[in-house]
Amino acid sequence: MGKKGDLSNFERGMVVGARRAGLSISQSAQLLGFSRTTISRVYKEWCAKGKTSSMRQSCGRKCLVDARGQRRMGRLIQADRRATLTEITTCYNRGMQQSICEATTRTTLRWMGYNRRPHRVPLISTTNRKKRLQFAQAHQNWTVEDWKNVAWSDESRFLLRHSNGRVRIWRKQNENMDPSCLVTTMQAGGGGVMVWGMFSWHTLGPLVPIGHRLNAMAYLSIVSDHVHPFMTTMYPSSDGYFQQDNAPCHKARIISNWFLEHDNEFTVLQWPPQSPDLNPIEHLWEVVEWELHALDVHPTNLHQLQDAILSIWANISKECFQHLNQCHVELSQF
Repeated sequence: MGKKGDLSNFERGMVVGARRAGLSISQSAQLLGFSRTTISRVYKEWCAKGKTSSMRQSCGRKCLVDARGQRRMGRLIQADRRATLTEITTCYNRGMQQSICEATTRTTLRWMGYNRRPHRVPLISTTNRKKRLQFAQAHQNWTVEDWKNVAWSDESRFLLRHSNGRVRIWRKQNENMDPSCLVTTMQAGGGGVMVWGMFSWHTLGPLVPIGHRLNAMAYLSIVSDHVHPFMTTMYPSSDGYFQQDNAPCHKARIISNWFLEHDNEFTVLQWPPQSPDLNPIEHLWEVVEWELHALDVHPTNLHQLQDAILSIWANISKECFQHLNQCHVELSQF
């Protein structure tokens, strides 16, 4: 059956064009997929009025919140971002001839593009904000080729039972105890696996499971056994930069002394405090997390979890980590 509802101006123009091209009503309906009645009505309206615009846009109940009301509601939002629907509705109705309900407020705000969920960012002190700005200014003229010489690194922990964050499912009211609709809880997430990893534009680096607390001595083993061979292999001309955050074990004296002894082979990038959002490896951890959740068979113990993480890391595509590197370049030049 052809389309019977109101047509857009473009669709109405196609109807008029088909009829003016000599096609019959039936031929036009078959070509355009509209009903014969619609073809006839649109063409008659065009013959009588000489235009194809629809008159149905003025039909139906008028919106309770017009453009002026939307501007008023927008000012209320700007004045208090944390205001509830009740507070916004109450303030809006003051001095208005026609009051609205909370449902109308919610619908209007959604139509205006407002969302209730804030974007989470790390709490950054004033001092560290200045250091972040200084870092950005110092590297604002770096080219894509410059950033290709940076090897990114970080640690991350993956839980056996993912407990942080909200899980949503579709279930009926009487299915609350159905096994497929349950989310089990376990203290400390059932344990987890800590890993250290690194990558650059050119390739993924090693992913090292950390079976104990990462202290300075353990990190020194990672630096000497994994960072050093990676940097000297990928950047034989000593033009590479190694990035690490300011974790205590990274800034220990024994680590700083080791880097000083090898400063002729690569450079340690001076990283601003509280800046995980500037490190593209954070997005690689998200990729690993997504892939873990997408597994058909989820790990049931820490050994299986570690194997799954290592397998996912090894199969991250080159396009993926190069895209993350490119996004960092664009962000740094913003």
